[in-house]
Amino acid sequence: MRILVVTVVHHPEDARILHRQITALRDRGHHVVYAAPFSAREVRPRADLEGIDLPRAAGRGRRAAVAAARALLARRGHEADVILLHDPELLLALPGTLRRWRRSGAAPVVVWDVHEDTAAALATKHWVPRALRSPLRLAVRAAERLAERHLRLLLAEDSYQERFRHTHPVVPNFTTAPLQAPEPPGSRHVVYVGHLSRARGALDLIETARHLGPGLRVEVAGAADPDVRDALAAADRDGVLRWHGFLPNDRALALLTGALAGLSLLHDEPNYRHSRPTKVVEYMAHGVPVVTTPTPLAADMVERHGCGLVVPYEDPPAAAAAIRRLSTDAILRHTAAQRGREAAVTHFNWPDKAAEFTYTLEAWAREGAGGGRTGGAARTKRPRLRPAAGTPSPGPRPRPGRVGRTPLP
Repeated sequence: MRILVVTVVHHPEDARILHRQITALRDRGHHVVYAAPFSAREVRPRADLEGIDLPRAAGRGRRAAVAAARALLARRGHEADVILLHDPELLLALPGTLRRWRRSGAAPVVVWDVHEDTAAALATKHWVPRALRSPLRLAVRAAERLAERHLRLLLAEDSYQERFRHTHPVVPNFTTAPLQAPEPPGSRHVVYVGHLSRARGALDLIETARHLGPGLRVEVAGAADPDVRDALAAADRDGVLRWHGFLPNDRALALLTGALAGLSLLHDEPNYRHSRPTKVVEYMAHGVPVVTTPTPLAADMVERHGCGLVVPYEDPPAAAAAIRRLSTDAILRHTAAQRGREAAVTHFNWPDKAAEFTYTLEAWAREGAGGGRTGGAARTKRPRLRPAAGTPSPGPRPRPGRVGRTPLP
């Protein structure tokens, strides 16, 4: 199977796209071409993976990226059996191109991987004028309904089913638990892994580190939105915390070794109320106790499995107090780490889902080939997955335009 994977929004080293999905497809022997904003993110494609450089879509500057993606699809799309799109912006690159493919009778199967509730996420996009957010939400919902009619959909969360008329496969944001038992949690450093923004608690993270003082080290790995970069850089410069910037998934997760706690300080935003924070699953898989705000799915995991502590939204003193409690209570710390690790291996382990993900794409490709590769959404029942219970390798430069709120016992 030949698969063209496209993103103009996500980092080329995105864990879901590269480390989970592309790796799973290649492990099954499929040929993958990966189009992503390599140059804009100052990384190179993996040495053994064909990379196509695209512009990055960021803030209000998205037209050039969409135009480049449209040109790529027109030029190389017909070579693929499956085209896997990872951004809602890429839906704008399909009109006209889909019609030409279908008239030719050789359209690839086009799949949109729905990473988030795009309409709800507009509330956290500070570059979108407030007056435009309501009409844009309506436009996004209309685009989703149109995409459902013409494309195949994969969903990152079971809760996203409510936005669509039909049932679609769910590919959850699980992680790969280390085969070896991780090092027990220490008592000297805490870690945050993931993107940094106001809504994701970046400023709360800085204040939490200030409350902790010099006795506990706070390690932060992740790219940051423009409006919090200066604050993070200043905190790093002043020794309040250590901000590593973006790190590839494997290098970021290496920071978890021996960590006292992993932090998830999301605010109470609509987009986060229905999402399972990947970082929480990663902390659990690596045997690190979790300190999280009470977003529903995160709080449910922590309280159900007894793998950490839940703190109020936007309350750095409470977050610092929870960290200090874990630091001074070795039994609590080690119990939380063990329970989290066991739950991640049993319920949230990506290898258990990887085969279902690849099977779904293979089945769609076979249906497309059997029906003249029409690429449209099937009218028969779709296969559905079971509901969810380092520096980049050196390589050739991309060629432009190529294809517990309740204490633990």
